[in-house]
Amino acid sequence: MSSALPALFGLVLLLAGVAMALLRARHRRRAWRPRAMEALASCSSLIDMLGALQQHRGLSTGWLAGDASFAPRMHARRREIDALMPALMRAAEHESDNIRPCFTVNDASLFRYRWRELVDGLADSLANTTPEQNIATHTRQIERLTGMIAAIGEARIELPGASDLPAGLAKNFAYRLPALSECLGQARAIGSGAAAAGHCAPVARVRLMFLVARAESLLRQAIEIDGGQASGLLARRHVDRLSTMVRTGLLAGSRTGVSAEIYFETATDAIDSVFGWIQASADALRQALIDDDSVRAGQGAFRPM
Repeated sequence: MSSALPALFGLVLLLAGVAMALLRARHRRRAWRPRAMEALASCSSLIDMLGALQQHRGLSTGWLAGDASFAPRMHARRREIDALMPALMRAAEHESDNIRPCFTVNDASLFRYRWRELVDGLADSLANTTPEQNIATHTRQIERLTGMIAAIGEARIELPGASDLPAGLAKNFAYRLPALSECLGQARAIGSGAAAAGHCAPVARVRLMFLVARAESLLRQAIEIDGGQASGLLARRHVDRLSTMVRTGLLAGSRTGVSAEIYFETATDAIDSVFGWIQASADALRQALIDDDSVRAGQGAFRPM
């Protein structure tokens, strides 16, 4: 009898350890969900800024090329970006509370400074900035922004929720689809210029081929995760249409065979469809974050008859 006591005591300790581990894991999941919801809101605001910044790139490039009709929309996008800067600063402040922040307040302040520097450069831009330089400056700023979005998505949503969220959904939302939108955004800016000029320069030709191939790769990866949802299928149709137009209308011959207006509209439709897909992914993540037993029970108690 006495020899059985140590084994029994060891079993009790083992069971107690397992119970404590389960309680700690449950506590971590409960503590993670509000932080992940906060990160989702931060990413959504930065994705709104991404869309406005991409549009500002295209509109300001058209304005620099001599089309004054772009000015009102360019200034409207500029006001949108300015209005979203506080959300970036708040996200940086939240990140500063973490042991390993995805980016710091200084990073966000530098981003804001470079944005103002970009805008100030456009004030006298007809003398100082070429359309190509403008595209490059915007693209560097966009790369910084997409890096922030991807970092928050991975560190605050994807990795902590690996066992609770649909596989790959957070990566689609914060990395693949923003990256896809940027490939399409660059293709819109470069291709519109080529269509307007009537020919595609060698450097632009190589860049467009790369962007189309990269967009198609990201699209395939995202579709595999998405599982054939309507928003993903719609985006695929628009991206396929744009890819065909690039290959047949811009790259097939020595002269382009599509008007700048039609090309710009086709590219914009593709980009808009990707942002619609991003929004659908955000909605799915939000539902997954609140869809646990306790929330469902609470909702059930107040469901109207």
